[in-house]
Amino acid sequence: MLPTKGANMPKNRPTTTESTTQSPNLPVLNYQEQRVVTTETLALGYGTNEVNIRKNLSRNIDRFEEGKHYFLLTGSELKNFKNRVADSHSVGNNAKSLTLWAEKGAARMSKIVDTDQAWDFFEKLEASYFNVREVYGVMLPIIHDPIQLARAWADAMEAKQQAEALTHQQAEYIEQLEELFSEGLTPVQFCKRLNGVNTTKVNAWLENKHWLYDEKPNSTHAHWRVRSAARDKYLTEKSSQVSPSPSLTFTTYQPVLLRTGAVWLYRKYLKEELPMKITWDGTFTHDKYLAGEL
Repeated sequence: MLPTKGANMPKNRPTTTESTTQSPNLPVLNYQEQRVVTTETLALGYGTNEVNIRKNLSRNIDRFEEGKHYFLLTGSELKNFKNRVADSHSVGNNAKSLTLWAEKGAARMSKIVDTDQAWDFFEKLEASYFNVREVYGVMLPIIHDPIQLARAWADAMEAKQQAEALTHQQAEYIEQLEELFSEGLTPVQFCKRLNGVNTTKVNAWLENKHWLYDEKPNSTHAHWRVRSAARDKYLTEKSSQVSPSPSLTFTTYQPVLLRTGAVWLYRKYLKEELPMKITWDGTFTHDKYLAGEL
């Protein structure tokens, strides 16, 4: 029978309204072929501090068996463990010793701490951390029924494949954007590289998006300048001195697209939100690029 903090320990697990199926956001730690958690993780999850966890272990050491409920790592064993852990910060770089808690030890400590928060966090650990395993790169709950396990694996594998497909699409997207964008392009020049965009309307469209404004609205031709809201975020300006005669010199400005601006425009393009030609065939530059038509 486990020690308690007095005589008021409930006979049954307390219930809470908070969901216990949410997976704790924890780095996965394995030791001697089983999942473990650190004292820091238990303290944070149980609503206490590491000193209290260590004191509880010391006071009830006869209730905990090293190698079954917890593991105490020191010296070369600790060093080797840190070298195997991808996220070394999760175990502390300067620690001279490290206590790793197995599922049974974490369960006993939750009973000793004896709070709703401790019970609730352990239930989450039990459901979403300790009782999962990796099968061919897919994390699955521990299920002894082979049919249920096969179904769970199929569902997880489908989700994994969808995630990999999305990653592949994102890589293609980045590659295509690198092909389209180069330093010094104006928004119109960039959009000329996008199949189907009506580039005669691009600057006016950007004016409505508060990227540009016409410095001389009463002039025959628009003199586009970059608004402060877009300056140095999406666009910059290139200035030039023009001297039509020896006695007359003035400065002209040209909006220049930054890479973040190109990303924004390309996303709008893929959503069909840029001004498009009436004759557009519905094929994106991206599609043509992948088909080898460019």
